[in-house]
Amino acid sequence: MRSLLGQAFDPQTRFVRLALAEKGLSARFVETRPEDEDEGLARLNPARTLPILIDEPPTGGEIAVAPVEAIAEYLEEAYGETPLLPATSAGRAEARRLRHWFLDKFDREATALIARPRLMGGRGRRWGDPEPVREFSAAIVWHFDYLGFLLERRRWIAGDRMTLADLAAAASLSVNDYFNLVPWTDFPEVKDWYARMKSRPSMRQILADRLDGAAPPAHYADPDF
Repeated sequence: MRSLLGQAFDPQTRFVRLALAEKGLSARFVETRPEDEDEGLARLNPARTLPILIDEPPTGGEIAVAPVEAIAEYLEEAYGETPLLPATSAGRAEARRLRHWFLDKFDREATALIARPRLMGGRGRRWGDPEPVREFSAAIVWHFDYLGFLLERRRWIAGDRMTLADLAAAASLSVNDYFNLVPWTDFPEVKDWYARMKSRPSMRQILADRLDGAAPPAHYADPDF
């Protein structure tokens, strides 16, 4: 049976869950932390990074795929009947660039500041240290300015149809939105795009995730927010 190992509120794991759902591929989700003392994790991926996709490809056998970039390419090659990349080489390059933008650059410059420490229960921050609200606000406004620039010229982030770039952005923003950190009202183009993303069936699974002791804002799972 196909399985996905990862963390429910990790943007990279959410990205893979969205890609699987968009391709109509079911998978058993196994909540896994990289620090878990599990020899099986090292066997599947010696780097011990998540997410890890365990699949039984059409060609037979079993394969463990990681990291997230490899998973994205594997799904596109093995299950290309529902493509999530554009038809042209230039379009594919742009979609991959923007996928990396959100799963790497946005993650380091925005998600890592407030959302990730909250998810980790404050680990990595000294007791009493304030949250870097000013740094986060500057970072997310900068990224949203760029995202708005793209969406003023395109229906979707990378072009005329939805691609892996949109899934990466939605996965990343959804984690921050759970903590009500996203300034939607200041960026109507981005809000409209995200409303379209939230209306897709693939988003329902991740928007149903809940953290113990921390409820999301009322608009979190509402497409008409």
